Amino acid sequence: MSKKAKGNRIQIILECTEHKESGMPGTSRYITTKNRKNTTERLEIKKYNPILKRMTVHKEIK
Repeated sequence: MSKKAKGNRIQIILECTEHKESGMPGTSRYITTKNRKNTTERLEIKKYNPILKRMTVHKEIK
């Protein structure tokens, strides 16, 4: 069973933009949470991509 969200915190998925454009198989995705009230726009974070073996920009999807 999934937990109910408390307050303004929601779960989001971050996906690598460079990996998507490269055409390589697979995806690099991270799951995290954000406060919907404080951060209304979509997140953009630099995270490590294990397939490309370097830091890349991950953007919020959905």
